[in-house]
Amino acid sequence: MNSVSPGCSPAVVSLLPDQSPPSLRSAPSGINESQFNLLDAACIAFPPAAGGKLAGGLGYAGPVGALLDRARLEPGKLATLTLPNRRQTLVVAGALAPGADAFTRLSLAGRMLRETRSRAPRSLALDAIGLGAAAPSMVEALGAAALAQAFRLPDYRAPSRPETPLASVRLHCDEPLALPRLLAEARAGNLTRWLTSLPPNLLDARAYRRALTRLAREAGATLRWYGEKELLRAGAGAFLAVAAGNASRDAGIAHLSWRPRARRSSRRPDLALVGKGILFDTGGNNLKSHRSMLDMHTDMAGSATALAAFLALVELRAPLAVDCWLAITENRIGPTAYRPQDVVRAANGVTIQVIHTDAEGRMALADTLALAARTQPALIVDFATLTGACVTALTERISGAFTNRDELRPLLERAGRISGERVWSFPMEPDFDADLESPCADIMQCAVDSKGDHILAARFLNRFVPSTLPWVHVDLTSATRTGGLGHVATDVTGFGSRFLLEFLLGQQALRQVTPR
Repeated sequence: MNSVSPGCSPAVVSLLPDQSPPSLRSAPSGINESQFNLLDAACIAFPPAAGGKLAGGLGYAGPVGALLDRARLEPGKLATLTLPNRRQTLVVAGALAPGADAFTRLSLAGRMLRETRSRAPRSLALDAIGLGAAAPSMVEALGAAALAQAFRLPDYRAPSRPETPLASVRLHCDEPLALPRLLAEARAGNLTRWLTSLPPNLLDARAYRRALTRLAREAGATLRWYGEKELLRAGAGAFLAVAAGNASRDAGIAHLSWRPRARRSSRRPDLALVGKGILFDTGGNNLKSHRSMLDMHTDMAGSATALAAFLALVELRAPLAVDCWLAITENRIGPTAYRPQDVVRAANGVTIQVIHTDAEGRMALADTLALAARTQPALIVDFATLTGACVTALTERISGAFTNRDELRPLLERAGRISGERVWSFPMEPDFDADLESPCADIMQCAVDSKGDHILAARFLNRFVPSTLPWVHVDLTSATRTGGLGHVATDVTGFGSRFLLEFLLGQQALRQVTPR
């Protein structure tokens, strides 16, 4: 656990998590008595109203069967039992409804794992009995929940007692499980949560650059940093306008790149991931209120999501040439901060009339997208905690998706359903551009009122992606949610990596895009 005093330097605390995940092992379905006797806890999913006969293939079938007969669990309900063994193993039973979707499975798994917290288990087993074809996906959901809840977010309090981290997880299933992908998704989600949770005095632009340097080196990727001088030469006036109010000149755009062995010489990437990394957002001259500003250290969640997904693709050795572009700055108030009615020119030559300085994310992304587009990727996907309008439309349960390719809409929503990180596609009709017409520039940054701002923000970003390049924009309304989301119990959810891996690897999105 880190300890920190007020005003301490980021150099004296860990900017990256040092917790190793618990070991994962697979085993046949049906936890036997000797296995139970080595466990601190076990989570077992059953069909609703399961009777005691279903426990016949388990160790301690008598007590577990009696629990099922007594509880007759309705869908989504839980029951617990302490086994009469020396270890006093905690058993958590949960009922999964027939035909439950991935989000329901993850939510049930998350609630089951939360029941084990009081035991602080070091050894855990996961199983699904009587669920037929749904058993493997339920066991994987339990595994995802275990890996998420075993992870510790940054905590700077003095430790009150020694922690007992989860050391081993056994997944019981008679079908093969995709453990490498499960681990990669968990690591990506946990890294996203860690970075998003870091206090803004610790994760400043200089510290973020240092963390990226280490991560790139460990992954075998390259990192190029475009500082303010390089961005000035590149004509990135939109990004530099947002960075103008910063106290130091450390802002920049990070470009990470990785190529599989067979594509080492490939300059054109298959995929460019882009992330909004506003490390703290005051709103600028259009200052936020206290409540609205309080958690604005999480406004860099898009960059954390893009980075973590990039590293997950590298870890899985996906056969893709991948780039990752991160727009890293703060949005501060001060005498040099940009103002409403400023006119700035972006890297692709488009001039922007500034309307509201709290619409800074789309400004920083405009230049980042323009730079990424110069490499001519086969697909661009950006992640950003961009608009309150999208939260109003969807709440934090589902994130918004926008694309300039109609054929990608069903794939986006299907990837969300299968991964349990749900997205909903919004319209991208050209007539929305009428609301962004400027009397003095090529485009207004946003409309004066807030109607449909999530759609207008996407239409604004569309001006910085050539129509020849397929592009997806994800408005990360689900990056934070009070009480957590799905299998994740913390307010910072780590949403995005499961969705993206399913979109790319499961739905094979790159094979579906139509070049123009």
